[in-house]
Amino acid sequence: MTKSVIEFRQVNKSFDETKVLNEIDFEIEAGKFYTLLGPSGCGKTTILRIIAGFSDVTSGDVLFEGEKVNELPANERQVNTVFQDYALFPHLNVFENVAFGLEIRKLKKATIKAKVEEALKLVHLDGYGRREIAELSGGQQQRVAIARAIINEPKVLLLDEPLSALDHKLRKEMQGELRDLQRRLGITFIFVTHDQEEALAMSDQIFVMNAGKILQSGSPVDIYDEPINHFVADFIGESNIIPGKMKQDYVVNFDGQDFECVDAGMKPNESVEVVIRPEDLDITLIDTGQVNVTVDKQLFRGVDYQITGHDVMNNEWKINSIHPTKIGQTVGLAFDPEDIHIMRYGEAEDDFDARLETYDD
Repeated sequence: MTKSVIEFRQVNKSFDETKVLNEIDFEIEAGKFYTLLGPSGCGKTTILRIIAGFSDVTSGDVLFEGEKVNELPANERQVNTVFQDYALFPHLNVFENVAFGLEIRKLKKATIKAKVEEALKLVHLDGYGRREIAELSGGQQQRVAIARAIINEPKVLLLDEPLSALDHKLRKEMQGELRDLQRRLGITFIFVTHDQEEALAMSDQIFVMNAGKILQSGSPVDIYDEPINHFVADFIGESNIIPGKMKQDYVVNFDGQDFECVDAGMKPNESVEVVIRPEDLDITLIDTGQVNVTVDKQLFRGVDYQITGHDVMNNEWKINSIHPTKIGQTVGLAFDPEDIHIMRYGEAEDDFDARLETYDD
């Protein structure tokens, strides 16, 4: 059985009258890559700061390996943090930056040298010890920050949007390097980002947050394929979210017609939201698919075309296709029952009801 290394129990955090965390409950298992994902201001960095000991809780408990650590100072916690701006010392070279924590602990010089060389090798910076920080690229500086964090052998490494300052290509490369490093070290990584693609690519488990709450947690595949509500479906990747009604088990009505699906367990004629991912739609000739859509926009993205259109109910549809269309053209869209995901209506009730007023089943 995998041991829980960090646990939050009913954690709340407020700044003055503003509540930034609301009844947070989760467990972090040892040796996995976790991501806190959500828009700016949702509370994800606050969770990181509480784990690190930089911020206290208003109520609730934080446990580390089963022991309550609410009052434990930051310097006594077995965690290290890589900050968004890396927080490197510009007056120290690479070796001195990485060695800083070990020198504070007054380890022997030979031990420090061996550990720094090992840490730099892990992040592919062996031979860079004498370089000045100003001489390094953004990606290299990030590696130095990681080496400085892992050299103290923490049980948990916290990463607060460390890739946000990198260009797109380098960011992609560092995603793979971070994931490989976590697997080699075997320690727990907790990564904060607002980038959905980044979270899906790197994580064992994702916590999707909004407005101080964890809305859904699970593997990247689970969250992408089975979003729990409108916010998660819309935030994680691109989605077509269409209002409909669940006629009976395995039959949903939207766009004025019934469709076979793979969902069950809802009330007859219950109002639902239907989610179909753009990449699951195939463009066909008009009247040969399940839905007809008139094309409004088309963007070429290198690997495919991003097409936007509307159906007879004026629902917007997004389609990712390798085949171009023409603005104003009406095409058919084909999809399988397995491509339809049904969500119970949960958020933005007034807006959803307004959309249903124009819906005729």
